[in-house]
Amino acid sequence: MHVAGAVNFRGVQLGRTISFSNDKFGYEKLLRWVHDLRQTHNLMQVIFGAESTGHYFLNLAFWLHERNEQIVLVNPMTTKRNKENRDNKPSKNDAKDAIIIADAISRGYYSEWVIRETIYRRLRYLVSEREAWVTDLSAIGNQLQTALDQSFPEFTFVFKEWNGPRGIATLQAFPLPSDLKDLTPENVIDGWRKAGMQRAGGSRGSQQAVMLLAAARRSVGLTDIAPEIKRQIGRLLQRYKQMLSQIETVEHEIHELLSQVPPSARQPLTEIGLSPLFVAVVLANAGDLSRYTHGRQLLALAGLSLAESTSGKRRGQIILSKRGRRQLRKYLYLAVIGLVANHPAFRRWHDHNVKTLKMKKQRSIFKLIGKLARILVALARSGETFVESKANALPPQAA
Repeated sequence: MHVAGAVNFRGVQLGRTISFSNDKFGYEKLLRWVHDLRQTHNLMQVIFGAESTGHYFLNLAFWLHERNEQIVLVNPMTTKRNKENRDNKPSKNDAKDAIIIADAISRGYYSEWVIRETIYRRLRYLVSEREAWVTDLSAIGNQLQTALDQSFPEFTFVFKEWNGPRGIATLQAFPLPSDLKDLTPENVIDGWRKAGMQRAGGSRGSQQAVMLLAAARRSVGLTDIAPEIKRQIGRLLQRYKQMLSQIETVEHEIHELLSQVPPSARQPLTEIGLSPLFVAVVLANAGDLSRYTHGRQLLALAGLSLAESTSGKRRGQIILSKRGRRQLRKYLYLAVIGLVANHPAFRRWHDHNVKTLKMKKQRSIFKLIGKLARILVALARSGETFVESKANALPPQAA
């Protein structure tokens, strides 16, 4: 169910709020209600607004857009902070929220709803699906680590990471210290091969087999619940492999879809050195970068714009707003980390910030995120190739 309320351009409520179902009959009820209000109050124009909370408004918004209606979005924080303005009460309900949203629109506290091309919406869906699978995969890894900490805490002394090829083969063949009792290094290597590990032997394999057997002999793992832990490890490993397969499938779909994006939209990101996944995430969240006029808009979309509280002589701490798309914010940060490690220009800029300007490394990273955003938007708008000298390069003596 949806709830709608209406105010005029002065913020005065018109009529009563209505509720309507999230289907065609409900949408038609909404339009009849709006038509009656326009007739009753002699109004010429209507703006439909919704709170930008997830996906809940999308079906209605597209339905109204097909009928040439204007749709705008109100930030949920605006609704939250203005809930006491009209009645001086902290109460909250759907009918009150509808009027608060309408009131915010009458005062101009809204943003235009931008409909991105289908290709970018499909990319957004796929990259979000991948993120969900990666989050679930991390949860499985944490559960496996918990099981190992109880049953075989010495496991990580032998294998730095449990999810490496040899670590997974060991969990499949010998998940408990008792499974290694009376075995020889050759038996362990043979078990790894049966678990599907390639290149199980060799000098490294023999060395780690000896270390594994020694760790099993001195293990302090719990034995009274060992059968239950062993079954859990088996189930978690099975789910882990299934999730890896799902992620691989989704990534393949992302690459296929990314190849259908116009080259002019992909070129600024690929040219700067971003991987296909990073390109897909940026385009999925921001769309075609050529429609932006400045990199600050991309930063604001990601919640990376700066916020400061000052009054008189007091100067507050400057912080990130974090009012934007968390996924885009995460991948812009990771992108700059990678560029500082691998891109000559970004490495020089980072070294200059840290060594010459005496910035902390983290501050330099965020400063370079701003530079990356400006570079990407400039390249998308101009269609030019990246030239370091045009990107506010360092003077020769500083470089």
